Amino acid sequence: MSEQGGGLVQLGAIRPSVERNRLEYRARMLAWGGIAWHVVEFAIAIGAGLAASSIALIGFGADSLIEALAGLVVVWLYTGDRRGSHTAERRAQILIAASFFILAAYVGVEAVRALVSGDHPQVSWVGVGLAAVTALTMPLLAKAKRGVGAGLHSAATVKEARQTQLCAYLSIALLLGLGSNALLGWWWADPLAALVIAGVAVEEGRSSWRGEGCCDVC
Repeated sequence: MSEQGGGLVQLGAIRPSVERNRLEYRARMLAWGGIAWHVVEFAIAIGAGLAASSIALIGFGADSLIEALAGLVVVWLYTGDRRGSHTAERRAQILIAASFFILAAYVGVEAVRALVSGDHPQVSWVGVGLAAVTALTMPLLAKAKRGVGAGLHSAATVKEARQTQLCAYLSIALLLGLGSNALLGWWWADPLAALVIAGVAVEEGRSSWRGEGCCDVC
């Protein structure tokens, strides 16, 4: 304890608030960093996808927009009067769940369409490079976000981190698909991997929609 103005102030009561402010600031900075990267990712993926007529790359670009949306949700959660609000936390969980469902629907539909139509995309080394960079960097960003979410006991923040991790899985699927198409002519590898990612996204969306907490990582 310390004495200020004739009264006693419990330092233990101050530290949690200071620590939470630090974690909330870090959560916002990580979210903004992710948003900036996803905007760049979106532009490259869409451009390369249109040039190569690659549905996988265009879908990856669409995923980048959804990832940016999830990041904005976290910024929204830790801004103004919503800080520490259980109501805002629940709304954030629902918004993130919705983004998972949108991602799953888009990737699933485009994967099935690619398999049925049998369209063979052209080789895109730009897409391969983008997928490789994303596969290496997104797990690191997801780990940092999970750590902050665990410290804040925020299920919404942890779910957004899992979506960042899902982006890494999707980039690996994209890398395998584009690489297999370029080196082996296996055009169908990409849509098949995308269907697996869509299934994972549905499960993550259901978990967030049910409001399951972050106790598994806290």
